[in-house]
Amino acid sequence: MTPRWRYWFAGALFLAVVIAAIYLPILRRHIRQAAKLQQRSEEQARRELTQPTVINPSDPRVKAKLYWASGADDGTLSAVSVELPLSNDPVLRAKQVLNTLLAGPVDTELRTVPPDAALLAFYLLPDGTAIADFSEALATSIPSGIESEQLAVDSITKTLEANVPKVRRLKILIHGQEMETLAGHLDLSQAFLVNANAAPGSRAAATPQPTAAGPALTPPAAPVKLAAPAAKP
Repeated sequence: MTPRWRYWFAGALFLAVVIAAIYLPILRRHIRQAAKLQQRSEEQARRELTQPTVINPSDPRVKAKLYWASGADDGTLSAVSVELPLSNDPVLRAKQVLNTLLAGPVDTELRTVPPDAALLAFYLLPDGTAIADFSEALATSIPSGIESEQLAVDSITKTLEANVPKVRRLKILIHGQEMETLAGHLDLSQAFLVNANAAPGSRAAATPQPTAAGPALTPPAAPVKLAAPAAKP
């Protein structure tokens, strides 16, 4: 190889290295973006399998209040008004607002529940006790710690309180099972107070439908002690 060709070869090699140094970070960024898009597509597909579509465009559009993290980094929640078509049926209405809560805010940093968590079933007992059955991701994907676990449950109960006035208490199940804790800290053995002023309704509990995640569930008894009957005179 002549000296001239050596210079040409070295120059071409140097140019290739420069181009690679410029475009390699861009290529990596595109790969990361593609991976995120694929993850979102998989998450959406999973949601479509596990969650029935309960949004009815014919329902009246109202301003619902959803509670996400405030962003103050102090474990507080902030109410965000979202216009949604909401059913007058309390069970369908609860599913609508909870599915919207699970979908998350525009700012993903303000999420209170894991992005892969899904609502599998929701039913309401005549005494106002609601039972919400979530996928295992609510327990396995949430950061373990009393603050993050409390924030997640508070966002769910406050969202129900603001939008479904017939719910008095909430019992949380994980994949159809009663759990002692959410992710090792927050007690799930008892029902959470949602609205102490809610009047008990006569509406029968809604029967959950089978989902891709598992068979239909039988509503367990509400974890609330019943008052003893009055003694006959």
